[in-house]
Amino acid sequence: QVQLVESGGGLVQAGGSLRLSCAASGRTFSTYAMGWFRQAPQKEREFVAAISTSGGSTAYADSVKGRFTISRDNAKNTVYLQMASLKPEDTAVYYCAAEVRPLRLGVRTASNEYGNWGQGTQVTVSS
Repeated sequence: QVQLVESGGGLVQAGGSLRLSCAASGRTFSTYAMGWFRQAPQKEREFVAAISTSGGSTAYADSVKGRFTISRDNAKNTVYLQMASLKPEDTAVYYCAAEVRPLRLGVRTASNEYGNWGQGTQVTVSS
């Protein structure tokens, strides 16, 4: 298992950028595919981006494709979400999570494939 702590959220104007970080504890970080999800007020949690164990495969929600970039540094036990051209509709609490099962190829986008959720970091985009 891994424990996850997100950081980097904040208030930004529309069109701005933020980089979220998710630091993982434990020596098995590199064996888990990782994902970012978000939840806006009164909405269900939704998939944002995912990255495979090696970083060679990624997936994005259509709503963020071309604006967000997921990456990972296994030496630092950290996964990142670089967000650009932010929109007010990107306002949400952002969560990182590790897949429940380690050592799987590729990525998954369904939230039930993930466990070990972080506590979340708030991103607010003003218009």
